[in-house]
Amino acid sequence: MARCLVLGGNGFIGSHLVDALVDAGHNVRAFDKFSKDTVYEAKDVEVFAGDFLNRNDLTNALNGTEYVFHFISTTTPLTAENDPLIDVETNIRMSIELMQECVNAGVKRLLFASTGGAIYGSGHEDSLKESDMPQPVSPYAIGKLTIEHYMRYFTVKHGLDSISYRISNPYGERQPLRRKQGVIPIFLERLYNNQQLTILGDGSMVRDYVYVKDVATCIATTFDKDHTSNVYNIGTGTGVSVSELVTAVEKTTNKTADKQYVDKPDTFVQKIILDTKQFAVEYGISPTTSLADGIEATWQYIVNEHKSVE
Repeated sequence: MARCLVLGGNGFIGSHLVDALVDAGHNVRAFDKFSKDTVYEAKDVEVFAGDFLNRNDLTNALNGTEYVFHFISTTTPLTAENDPLIDVETNIRMSIELMQECVNAGVKRLLFASTGGAIYGSGHEDSLKESDMPQPVSPYAIGKLTIEHYMRYFTVKHGLDSISYRISNPYGERQPLRRKQGVIPIFLERLYNNQQLTILGDGSMVRDYVYVKDVATCIATTFDKDHTSNVYNIGTGTGVSVSELVTAVEKTTNKTADKQYVDKPDTFVQKIILDTKQFAVEYGISPTTSLADGIEATWQYIVNEHKSVE
């Protein structure tokens, strides 16, 4: 049984990771502001209410932990786009302070939720391998890559073992719509309310959409095993265009979308498909949920959430 600390444990990916770690029999401490009720389902979880921007909170939360999951972010691609300095002053700075505190606390391994999307940059026709040179052009992805580089520094300088997971485009239950990140639940929510769908570009933008519970399972069953790399892509290896996605959500909801097309930001990459063979071959596990099944599960969650407050 590993002693795990999940930073962002009440967030989207973090809460599913908390559930998966507890299911796997580990001791879990969830760190978050907990400004809302807990969204994870696991019962045997130690709650640590704290602020990622407060170093004392991080120091106290690290006490007695072996594995630290850095699954918290103060920005989204859009907020970082509008003010890159916020990403530097919060995400990057506090991630470095976290690494310093991990060294002080004798943490065994730090595990980071990076991005498998914009970190590689644009102009790629083939699926992207971990060995491909990252050329991010968005502040959000530049920040993620910077944190990855500092993790390598702390490994060389201080012996802090670490892994970065370059997760493609996760979607599913509990994705917070207020952050305007996660096109699948946003589309489903708007269709539920019979609202117009806003599409960036002409609908041809391609992404690799991966169901969040698959991501959590992949990580929770492998994080403490030996690793041959400090960076792994996690995704489905399949590209889906926004237009295809709209068709899929229309089929699930049995509704026809009213679509509005707007210019996409210049820093948004046109096509991203991840090569996930390295993780699958090394650990013998990969995402298994089909896009149709994942969208259906997300739709049912949204419907139930609305019914619970009606």
